[in-house]
Amino acid sequence: MNLPNKLTLFRIVLVPIFMIFMYISSEYSFLIGLAIFAIAAFTDSLDGHIARKYNMVTDFGKFMDPLADKILTTIALIYLFKFGLCHEIVICIVLAREFAVSGIRLIAASNPNGSKVIAAGMLGKVKTCFQMVAIIVGFLGLGLFQIGTIVESTFIIVKTFTNILMWIMSILTIISGMQYIIPNFDLIKNAK
Repeated sequence: MNLPNKLTLFRIVLVPIFMIFMYISSEYSFLIGLAIFAIAAFTDSLDGHIARKYNMVTDFGKFMDPLADKILTTIALIYLFKFGLCHEIVICIVLAREFAVSGIRLIAASNPNGSKVIAAGMLGKVKTCFQMVAIIVGFLGLGLFQIGTIVESTFIIVKTFTNILMWIMSILTIISGMQYIIPNFDLIKNAK
């Protein structure tokens, strides 16, 4: 297993650790969770950079890297929803897009005319980057509120700003999803 794939698996391992700190909700736990999330998000860009630069792109990485992102971001969005920093419709949009794209990838991989691996497109990468930034902003505000660095009135501003970022991210999610569905519609139409 090459280094990019190990980084992808490391990101998956960080998810339950992140969840523990979000669950215990004690002083500094949200900031520690944020640090864990930020490290995991950094490994996402790092593994892709290493894989492309050193020609270490694998089918495993093409499948597992997006899956690791989905696991990490979906769980983070659920926790942000819990604390009022993300609307449930945003989560539904993200999940619907991820299931649709995963379905297309599975159809492409099992195509009897020759399997096809559909790698992440540029807009999908922009969406993921924006998603990570929006989540980090939300958890930073949550962590600062938890330790008393910001007051409730400031936290309300952070919540509003984070929700705006989440809605922008949901629009990017829809557009990037169409980037997968439209060019690969023939795979869906001809699936057996």
